[in-house]
Amino acid sequence: MGAMAAGIVTVFGGSGFLGRYVVQQLAREGWTIRVAVRHPGRAAFLKPLGDVGQITPLCVPVQDAEAVAAAVAGADAVVNLIGILFEGGKQRFQAVQAEGAKTIATAAAAAGVKSLVQVSAIGADPEAQAVYARTKGEGEAAVRTAFPEATILRPSVVFGPEDGFFNRFAEMSRFSPALPLVGGGKTRFQPVYVGDVARAVVKALRDPACRGKVYELGGPKTYTFKQLLQLMLKTIGRKRALVNLPFGLARLEATFLELLPQPPLTRDQVTLLRQDNVASPGALTLADLGIEATAPEAVIPSYLDKYRPGGRYNQPAVS
Repeated sequence: MGAMAAGIVTVFGGSGFLGRYVVQQLAREGWTIRVAVRHPGRAAFLKPLGDVGQITPLCVPVQDAEAVAAAVAGADAVVNLIGILFEGGKQRFQAVQAEGAKTIATAAAAAGVKSLVQVSAIGADPEAQAVYARTKGEGEAAVRTAFPEATILRPSVVFGPEDGFFNRFAEMSRFSPALPLVGGGKTRFQPVYVGDVARAVVKALRDPACRGKVYELGGPKTYTFKQLLQLMLKTIGRKRALVNLPFGLARLEATFLELLPQPPLTRDQVTLLRQDNVASPGALTLADLGIEATAPEAVIPSYLDKYRPGGRYNQPAVS
């Protein structure tokens, strides 16, 4: 059976960081796209990425099973990108990442959808200590039960122009003389480019050979947390002290930081940092999808330049 022709696809969480790249890639390949989000107004920026009428934002709270069912009715494919990094208001890990994933997969199966891609995360495990990783794991299990042919993609930390990783620490470095190394900065990551993850989503939708499989998506190299901060500082031409923040102290600080509307660190994130975030040995990867992974060094200078002393056009001296 050959690759699936483009048809109608419903993308849950399509207005987020990864979502905009997935929607753009799908539009290029000729899909008609329903963007299922909580706030359709915030997804309006996606419409110019396609032809007139090709991309339609819909108001679909993932907790509303009827709205989810309506959003997938008549669709050929479904993508679930919904995830949160911290809890706030009605947005709870269990409701969004575990129950939400189950609702979407159940509705997709009932609607006779041909292809479902669930974007999870490296470290997803129903037995994990961190609630983020545990609910991602529960979501995977629920998807697998409701829709056995679903493709599950587990990215490492995703980087790109709107990322919440390099941008956040580069912004901190503008005002702070030091940056914290949680747990000594030894946690290992395999940062993956947002464009590569988007291509993986589209490939998994179209290729029947991907059905029922799990792919762990990482970039070409692994780095410690400390090495990533050093890379960021070098890129923006700033020198900052990197200060060891033991896990216990980080957890204590996070207790207070969690009170902020957009917490820079939560206790659950501290728990996550105790585990390396790299693809498992023997896992299927980007290479198995025919995608060559892009290194952070090739991309981050193009969007971190605004954090340089003196701004974008003040290039750091080459040492």
